[in-house]
Amino acid sequence: MTVNTEVRHYPFGEPVRLDMDPLFTKLRREEPVCRVELPYGGEGWLVTRYEDVKLVLADPRFSRAATVGREDLPRATPAPARADSLLSMDPPEHSRLRKLVAKAFTSRRVAELRPRTREIVDEKLTALERAGAPADLVEGFALPLPVTVICEMLGVPPRDQHRFRDFSDAILSTTAYTREQIESARDALETYLAEVVAERRQRPTDDLLGALVAARDEEDRLSERELVNLGVGLLIAGHETTANQIANFTYSLLTQREYWELLRAEPELIPGAVEELLRFVQLGAGAGQPRVATEDVVLSGVTVRAGDSVFVNTQAANRDEAVFSDPESLDLTRQRNPHVAFGYGAHHCLGAQLARVELQVALEALLERFPSLRLATPLDEIPWKSGLLVRGPKELLVQW
Repeated sequence: MTVNTEVRHYPFGEPVRLDMDPLFTKLRREEPVCRVELPYGGEGWLVTRYEDVKLVLADPRFSRAATVGREDLPRATPAPARADSLLSMDPPEHSRLRKLVAKAFTSRRVAELRPRTREIVDEKLTALERAGAPADLVEGFALPLPVTVICEMLGVPPRDQHRFRDFSDAILSTTAYTREQIESARDALETYLAEVVAERRQRPTDDLLGALVAARDEEDRLSERELVNLGVGLLIAGHETTANQIANFTYSLLTQREYWELLRAEPELIPGAVEELLRFVQLGAGAGQPRVATEDVVLSGVTVRAGDSVFVNTQAANRDEAVFSDPESLDLTRQRNPHVAFGYGAHHCLGAQLARVELQVALEALLERFPSLRLATPLDEIPWKSGLLVRGPKELLVQW
């Protein structure tokens, strides 16, 4: 394959609502491995085809650990990857830490959480209904639901749940916050988790954080820094993406009313509809996590050299016509849907099953409680987040 020498600035621009930039389709078809220049650190490769994306995510020749502390490597965020973060590790270190928390996120364990998730959903929707319309679905429902669920799993007291919500956007920033603000937010969150860990040592608990403290103190299976970083990562990943997707999914269904009515009429379609919305709705707004090739690798006829940085776009991969029939259409009855919205390989999202349950229960309850739900503001007046790694509405006013 002849490699195009054009270097494109990436991300390609500020996202428009949940629309996908048409350039991704062009690149996937004509230039599936292309050169891009990132906001920080220079140039790398962007991969957009489904099979190539899966290979990069699963092949040990593409390293996350090799990006730690590297100011010279391309990236979308002001600061490079940090050490002792699960996202910045390769096996076997990654496997060691992931195994410590994986049991809490098995399909069986998450299924056991479904009744409690529904209780939380009903509590939030009852409060929303009592407050009256118009109501902000983001602040009143989409955000507090996953925050409450992950905090209860970890053992963060309700009185403290607001303390880390304020830090999450900063930590996931690309341009919305300065590097100093990002690092300050991260330090504050680590300080708070260290305080909770100290409490667990004084008063042991059977929640996830209590189990990690026991693994640290009694079994010496992780360091103190690893323990705190695991807690930080779980808190952020456990609510930020799901909160945005609850709002994004609701927006998508309400702006394409036939889909809302379909799920009202056939609620048994909701699990499959969630998978299709995960495939179709564009959550990411940045370049994602870079990987470094540890040896030469050929992708779609292009040789990626050892030392090169590689970025994948799973959303572009989820529109690959070689894998998905009519991929540009939202089809809530789609049968075959091997999307990579939760990633692939060793770093496949640890909380994927939990996110599925929260999204399913949230949609089920919204459709039951508010069958006439509709947007309360014109589309062009809905404010959207910007300068972050994830996209979603800042506010989504609804009425019923």
